[in-house]
Amino acid sequence: MNTNVDAGEIAHFESLAARWWDPRGEMAALHVINPVRTRYIERAVGGLKDKTALDVGCGGGLLTEALARGGAHALGIDLAQASIEVAQRHAAEHKLEVQYRLASAEELAAERPGSFDLVCCLEMLEHVPDPASVVAACGRLVRPGGGVVFSTINRNPKAYALMILGAEYALGLVPRGTHDYAKFIRPSELDRWARSAGLEPKEVIGLRYNPVLLSASLNARDLDVNYLMKCEKPFS
Repeated sequence: MNTNVDAGEIAHFESLAARWWDPRGEMAALHVINPVRTRYIERAVGGLKDKTALDVGCGGGLLTEALARGGAHALGIDLAQASIEVAQRHAAEHKLEVQYRLASAEELAAERPGSFDLVCCLEMLEHVPDPASVVAACGRLVRPGGGVVFSTINRNPKAYALMILGAEYALGLVPRGTHDYAKFIRPSELDRWARSAGLEPKEVIGLRYNPVLLSASLNARDLDVNYLMKCEKPFS
């Protein structure tokens, strides 16, 4: 039994599952940032075509489908049954060859170590009790020479003001209760966990979201709120 799970978090995302693919619904921000983060991943790992790719914490499958459309053999895993069902249904409706499983990163790592050219874990680490355990599992899942891409939220007053006070309470961009400031992760913490997992961090880049223009962009100098970290698994 997987213990690295917050039942409240699972219930929260299960309640949103049916509207995951609504670009004007509660997941609207994800729909805006998804093309930007997918292009970044594709560039960071030298293309997606024919790569075996894993999306950890896939939710309704936004990123998983994008990886598949880019030519990857994509598998998405999540612990929210309703989200997996929505992802499976959406992929079937669009005739996409995408696989989904109800599983944790730790469970899959014990079953299929070193199986993936690319492992992605986006907007998920800040929703589990032990994010370092997920990072370690990602390190076991990727093959030597492969890449791992994480994204999460920095922990500082600016991130609290924008992501919780602004996005949740003032603007209603995401449902209230989506984020817990105490679970936000500084880049230095993620760097340490990645190195402990046998990964080599190669790049950290900020991700900006503009709720007025409904646009997103990358900025290497602004890691204050959302950021991505690209790592590699060395051969030895």
